Amino acid sequence: MASPSPSRNFGQWKVLLICPNGKLSAELAPLLAEHLPFSPVLELKEYPTRAVVSEALQDQGCNLCFVDAESSRDWALALISDLSMLDAKLPVVAVHGSNDSEYILRTLRQGATEFLFQPLTSEHFVPVMERIATLHRGKALNHAKVYCVTPAKGACGASTVACNLAQHWKRVGAKKILLADLDPLAGTVSFQLKLKQNYSFMDALTRGSVLDEDVWRGMVHTSGGIDIMLSPDQPVHGIDEAHNAANLLEFARSLYEVIVVDSSGPYGQWNLTLARLCDELLLVTTNELPALQATQRTLAYMDRNRIDRGKIKVVVNRYHKDGGLSRDVIESALHTDIYHLVPSDYADVQSALVEGKPLPPGTSVGRSIIQLAEKLSGKQASAQAAKTSSLSSLFSFLRR
Repeated sequence: MASPSPSRNFGQWKVLLICPNGKLSAELAPLLAEHLPFSPVLELKEYPTRAVVSEALQDQGCNLCFVDAESSRDWALALISDLSMLDAKLPVVAVHGSNDSEYILRTLRQGATEFLFQPLTSEHFVPVMERIATLHRGKALNHAKVYCVTPAKGACGASTVACNLAQHWKRVGAKKILLADLDPLAGTVSFQLKLKQNYSFMDALTRGSVLDEDVWRGMVHTSGGIDIMLSPDQPVHGIDEAHNAANLLEFARSLYEVIVVDSSGPYGQWNLTLARLCDELLLVTTNELPALQATQRTLAYMDRNRIDRGKIKVVVNRYHKDGGLSRDVIESALHTDIYHLVPSDYADVQSALVEGKPLPPGTSVGRSIIQLAEKLSGKQASAQAAKTSSLSSLFSFLRR
């Protein structure tokens, strides 16, 4: 007689189980005990508020969540959305009462990573945990960084900064770079770079779990040595409720060294998710008074929505020291340092836009964007240290 196959153990997790349905919980408990035997389980028998969920994630350190998606569908969908907003990298498994494909798709669009449905068996549970464990290991090994470029106010030139930052990043050593226009309403990267619209990030979003590298390659443009993912040709309304950017960006992290995201602005769930997912957020403004007020409001909005201030870097674009507000005035009004100044050079910027090319490195704006990439990558500090070391060696030699 053949011996039974050994039980699969997927390592140690801190599990958050949100399950008002006692029968569902009873079916899930033996699977957790068998396949996650060393993982403590925090069980909530009612759908919690966002504050309670936040405490479970931050104070209890929960890093895997199972959600009863059946007891109240409205509550469950709102909860999955909250979980995604609070921690976009958290694996969330929606547990359904039946194989309702339309509703399962809704939970995935709200931010669920995987799904199960009754009857709950090892046959279904094991593949779900295999995919989650593989993704978790991939994240641990992956060092790709995401830089989100966000305008504090319209017409601040954030898209121009994003396009040039991505294209000039090659000069600081990165080989695999993605420029992603994730503005669902009015993305302009295709216009700025004179690219024909075939596929957009919406095509990647709708593919969800079947997204792979071959499919991805068919949806991005390659131009100037970088990959470019465009926004939809027509505005997409209601994206906050229907889609989540987490899976798209996490997949992209596995393919690139640097990802530069051009976002539409700071407001709304879609943009807040981008702000939470990114490693650094470049908040682009100008030194005009209306832009300063918009930047103040943006920073207050991000504080209210718990965006880490440490990742926000204020970039003042089109800065002219003889016109507009001074650096000291801006920093005083915002109660924060300006990370970088990009000078004003209308003629060179317009010339590059007409040609659909990045600003030449010899222009003042081109040099400034390269310096910004160096600062973000840490290469500037390394280069300065090397220069100082070389000078010290030279002085030491001359003293002999």
